[in-house]
Amino acid sequence: MAGASDSEAREFATSFVSFLEWVHAEAAAGRERNEVAALVADFLGDAALERSVVTRSLAVFEHVNLQTALDAWSSEAGRTVDLRGIAMPPHHGPISLQQLVSGEGMPPLRLSAPPLVDLPNGPGSTLACLQLAVLLVTDTNGRYVVLVRGASEHDRTLGVEIAGLSVESAQAVHARLTELRSQLNVYRGHLLDVGLSPMGAVTLEFADNPAVTRDEVVLPNVVLARVERHALGVAAHREALLAAGQHLKRGLLLYGPPGTGKTHTTRYLMAQLSGYTRLMLTGRALHAIGPASELARELQPSAIVLEDVDLVAEDRSFGPGSSPVLFELLDAMDGAAPDADLVFVLTTNRADLLEPALAARPGRVDVAIEIDLPDAEARKRLLSLYGRSLPLRLTDSETDEIVERTDGVTASFIKELLRRAMLESVHEDPPASTVTAAHTARALDDLLDSGQQLTRSLLGVGNDPTSLPAGGGIGTLPPPRGPGFRQPRPFQRFNT
Repeated sequence: MAGASDSEAREFATSFVSFLEWVHAEAAAGRERNEVAALVADFLGDAALERSVVTRSLAVFEHVNLQTALDAWSSEAGRTVDLRGIAMPPHHGPISLQQLVSGEGMPPLRLSAPPLVDLPNGPGSTLACLQLAVLLVTDTNGRYVVLVRGASEHDRTLGVEIAGLSVESAQAVHARLTELRSQLNVYRGHLLDVGLSPMGAVTLEFADNPAVTRDEVVLPNVVLARVERHALGVAAHREALLAAGQHLKRGLLLYGPPGTGKTHTTRYLMAQLSGYTRLMLTGRALHAIGPASELARELQPSAIVLEDVDLVAEDRSFGPGSSPVLFELLDAMDGAAPDADLVFVLTTNRADLLEPALAARPGRVDVAIEIDLPDAEARKRLLSLYGRSLPLRLTDSETDEIVERTDGVTASFIKELLRRAMLESVHEDPPASTVTAAHTARALDDLLDSGQQLTRSLLGVGNDPTSLPAGGGIGTLPPPRGPGFRQPRPFQRFNT
């Protein structure tokens, strides 16, 4: 030490050594005082230090399935399970069972009532799931410990760790829990919205089954029949197809302008496939196609709906060296076994963006079906469908006049037209006992106004505002196929 005498340096060194000894003594005392580590050590004995801890990581959405499996596994004959919760200091990183076994590098843990997180295990029901707990197990394998560690702010994975067994025996316990997770999977047969958390983890939410009947799908009979034959016919004749050596996996692409009923059609299909596990992906969730496809294969028969796939056709999936999401989707469609009862339903407003990729990888999409703008008969049916919940009073001639004026519009446009007609009625007469042709005409005039170009675009109508009739009288809406409207390039390689 600069400026210090030899005696002062020796005195400092002696004090520093004493300080280090005190630190180590306190650390040892802390280990002795850690009741969680002491519990594990007393239960397993010294032999546990000679055996490896075997860990398995699971997707976060499997937490509720893990708890379901643990409940069933704990009640199996010949097994006793003593459950103890662990309390951790706030904002502390995750712990491992290896730390508990060795007693090294731990925060000041305490035993507590098991912390639980309430997770959905079905539409309208939940299950309390262990967040951080040890299970002291005794069965034919002997005595061992299972640590359950849920996802936290510091660790976005779900972990199951086993200590006190040989590697082979621990793997067998993991395998049994995996088997029970599959057998008792709470997602099987349900309609699920697939999402991504802000941290990129896949999430699953139970959705209500769509109440869409066949008569609510306003499509030409030949088009609807083709959709049903491909998506539903395979399910209806599954055994006959397998007996003939035909595969069950199929891909269906619905394409056409926005607002023509592609999403509505998929909702109808999902209502008909009520015995299937149905996974719905849209927007950013399309990046989860890999995990979603794995889940679909596990829970088959399954259906996967991917809406507006053109929006991510050139996006890249997560991870190093990742390929575009569309290619990952096509790989997932190709990765299923021939006898896998899987149906992939894709929708797009831009068929021209997808065609090159689909043509380069044939066999994934079996049929592409155009959902076009509604013709006059379809527009009449849409008026009846969307008007049945309204006090709508139109004569046949008034209905025909509206149908004529709405040539070239979408189903979404018709729905919005009737909503605005109802508003016109309410504004004129608050009780709104009747929606008349006058209300409907005023609503239509407003939608056709040149200042409503963006509104029409949002409703899927790409008409040219310069060709609209002036004033508010009865006129003919030009079909949205002139300047300002780009018709998607038709598929040439598919038999539709």
